[in-house]
Amino acid sequence: MDKGLIKASDNRTLPIDQIIHGNCLTVMPTFPDASIDTVFVDPPYNLRLSRDLWRPNRTRVEAVTDEWDQFNDYSDYDVFTRQWVAECRRVLKPGGTLWAIGTYHNIHRIGTILQDMDFWILNDIVWIKTNPMPNFHGVRFTNAHEILIWAQKQRNSKTPFNYLTAKSLNDGLQMRSDWLMPTCVGKERIKKSGKRAHPTQKPVGLLYRILISSTRPGDIVLDPFFGTGTTGLVADQLKRHWIGIEKDIAYVELAQERIRAGSHPDANPALYSLAEKRQQQRIPFGTLLENGLLHPGQELFFDNKDGPVATVHSDGSLLCGSLRGTIHTLGRQLLQAPCNGWVHWLYMDTKSGQLQSIDELRQSLLSNSLNPRAISIDD
Repeated sequence: MDKGLIKASDNRTLPIDQIIHGNCLTVMPTFPDASIDTVFVDPPYNLRLSRDLWRPNRTRVEAVTDEWDQFNDYSDYDVFTRQWVAECRRVLKPGGTLWAIGTYHNIHRIGTILQDMDFWILNDIVWIKTNPMPNFHGVRFTNAHEILIWAQKQRNSKTPFNYLTAKSLNDGLQMRSDWLMPTCVGKERIKKSGKRAHPTQKPVGLLYRILISSTRPGDIVLDPFFGTGTTGLVADQLKRHWIGIEKDIAYVELAQERIRAGSHPDANPALYSLAEKRQQQRIPFGTLLENGLLHPGQELFFDNKDGPVATVHSDGSLLCGSLRGTIHTLGRQLLQAPCNGWVHWLYMDTKSGQLQSIDELRQSLLSNSLNPRAISIDD
C-alpha cells in the first residue's frame, strides 16, 4: 500500500500506512476527529509483578517487566486508560469499533471504562491458548486464555461485521466467541540476540480473524500500542490501511522491517472482496415458486418440525391459520419480535427427509444464476 496523508477539514493530517514514533497520548490528539474505522489496542497489562518468576529447573521466566508496564497503582492505570480510550473515541467514525485485548489483570477495568465512556460492547471473545505457559508451582489454575472486547462507538450504528466471511473462514460454521489458537511460537516469534523481542507479541492468526471479520478493504485501522507491528502486517496483507503508534524505537524498527518483508503489493485486489449477504443480489420469496423450488400448497415449518406450520400461497404469501403475510411479516407475528424469514422458515427436503432452511434454496438461485433479473427487495 502506498503511504500517504489524509487531510481533514481542520487541517490535521492522518498518516496512513505509517508508524509514528511517540506516545499515543500525545500523538493521537494530532489526528482528525472521526477519521478512523477500527482501533485495535493491546495496552499495558499492569501485571504488577513484585518478583522474578522461576521454573522448577531454576531457569528464569521471561515475564513482562518492561518500563511500559509499570504503574503506581490501579488508580494510576485507570487514569492512563481513560486518556487513551477518550482519544480513541474521538478519532473513531460514528460507526467505528474498538477491539481491546487483555488478561484478568486489566481487561475488566478496561471494559468498565469503555462502558463509562458510552461505548457499546458487542462481544467479548475468549482467546484460548493451545500452548499456555504452565503454572510452575501449582498454586493456581494455569492462565490459558486472554479476553478480547469488541465495542462500537455508537450503539445501533452500522458497524461492519462480515458474517459470511467469518463463517467461510471457519469451514462453513458460524464463528463462535471462543477462539482456539496458539501463542507465537517457532518462526513467528520475533527474537533478538536469541531472546524474545517483545514479551506480549500477538499471533498473526488472531489479528487476521479480527480484521477480516470486522473491517473492509480500504478501511483505516489504528493501533496505539503497535509493538512489533502485527496489526500493521495483517492490515497491509488484507488491503486495509493502518496507522501504528509506538514509543519504543527498537520496536518501531522491528515493525518497519517486518511489515516491509511481509507486504504483498502485487496481489490481485479481487481476492480481498467480501461476499456478504447485504452485498449480494436480493431476490423475492416468490422467485422460489417461479423456479419450481417450492410450490403452492407446500408446508413450511417455523424454526423446527414442532413449530407453527404455514402453507405456501400461489402469490408467495404464507397462510398460518387465520394469519397471512410474507415470510417476514408472518414470522414477526409468530415470533413477536423482528424476524428474518429466510432464517426461520424451513421446508422438508424430499431427498434427505430433513428440514432445510429456505435460505438454502435462495442461495442455490444465486449460485446457479437462475434469476437473471436485478430485483432488489429488503430482507
